[in-house]
Amino acid sequence: MGLDLKPLVKSSSITISELSGKVIAVDAYNTIYQFLATIRGTMGELLTNNSGEVTSHLSGLFYRNVNLLAENIKLIYIFDGKPSPLKSKELDRRRQVKDDAFKKYQEAITAGRFKDARKYGQATSVLTDKMVEESKMILSLLGIPYIQAPSEGEAAAAQLTQSNIAFACASQDYDSLLFGAKRLIRNLTISGKRKVPNKNVYVDIEPEIILQQQLLNEIGLNLEQLVDVGILIGTDFNPGGIPRIGPKTALKLVREYNKLEKIEKIEDSVANIPYEEIREIFLKQEPSKVDSIKFDEISYDALINFLCIEKNFSATRVNASLDKVKKSVTTRNQSLEKWFD
Repeated sequence: MGLDLKPLVKSSSITISELSGKVIAVDAYNTIYQFLATIRGTMGELLTNNSGEVTSHLSGLFYRNVNLLAENIKLIYIFDGKPSPLKSKELDRRRQVKDDAFKKYQEAITAGRFKDARKYGQATSVLTDKMVEESKMILSLLGIPYIQAPSEGEAAAAQLTQSNIAFACASQDYDSLLFGAKRLIRNLTISGKRKVPNKNVYVDIEPEIILQQQLLNEIGLNLEQLVDVGILIGTDFNPGGIPRIGPKTALKLVREYNKLEKIEKIEDSVANIPYEEIREIFLKQEPSKVDSIKFDEISYDALINFLCIEKNFSATRVNASLDKVKKSVTTRNQSLEKWFD
């Protein structure tokens, strides 16, 4: 579902080159689901190899990360752990949405409505245990470290920014801000051209950065109050929020009453929400165990074997992408050597 903070948030454009040398904590599930939704065939089908194995997630992880590594961006992927029981309603909703979309996808295919099929197909993505393990494998072969969070991946990513291990979180959702992320970067892993829904129009998608403290200063709230705004409009832990309350109304109410439980006109609705537990989820997450994070070299031979031999990727295209990284590393090393001449 995602937290609808967009009407309250002011973002700034940031170029990929401005992130060179910086460490970015990436919301793994959010990113992989984006690849599963967007990397599809003309009729909405997932990419597969000769054996019928899904490869959309591997294609996205390889080609996008290689481009970012070539720009000297250091990535850490964060995988979700066990979800809070409060998230069960949202997870059930997502499953129902996928089931409904799959039925519409099949109907569209049968009727020959392939544009509709692609649209519905994008909403059917399911991330399997096998896909998760393959994703971790390709990250390891790319030298990209990953962390298994105890619960919410975005919480663990936010903690990395708080401890200054990471410069920013990367996700399409705004939840990281409620978890305390100092900076949130959107569109890092999906930059490029994107088709406008239901229109034959494409727009450029560029990375954007949101500074948490700047946001809090602009809207005049502290972090706990921002969490209350999130609860009013709806989070993964209370989908839908309070009826007929959008982001701007929620902001106005929290500014006026300071805390959501003091808002008299919605006290009956608020009483049905476990808001204290939700606050704790955002504000008191269990720390992730991060002993050391090591950024390794790319395992070129093993990567080519995995992608080209096991998964039937184009050797020409894979090697061309890897050559970009090699060239980038060589150029950086030559530049460093000049300082010591």
